[in-house]
Amino acid sequence: MPHHHGEAETGAYLLSGRARIYFGKDYQEFVEMSEGDFMYVPPFIPHLEANMSTTEELWWLACRSPENIVVNLPDIEDVLLAGYRRA
Repeated sequence: MPHHHGEAETGAYLLSGRARIYFGKDYQEFVEMSEGDFMYVPPFIPHLEANMSTTEELWWLACRSPENIVVNLPDIEDVLLAGYRRA
C-alpha cells in the first residue's frame, strides 16, 4: 500500500530477498534492491515496497527517526506497478 512517513527519515538494510521501492508520479519510478543493499527514504516521499519474488520471503531491518510515522495513501492496482505480481 502506498504511504509516506511524515517528517521521519527512513533507513533500511535488506537482509534477504529481492525488493523494489516504487515512487514518483503514479509510482512509475523504482529502485531495485537485493540482499546487502541499503535504502534511504527522505521525509514525506510517497512510496511503496514490493517483494519481487513469488517464492522467497523478503526480510529487511528498518529504522525511522524521529518516530515510527506511517501515513497510508490511496491504494493502487498491482498492474500499475512495472514488473510486479503477487504470489
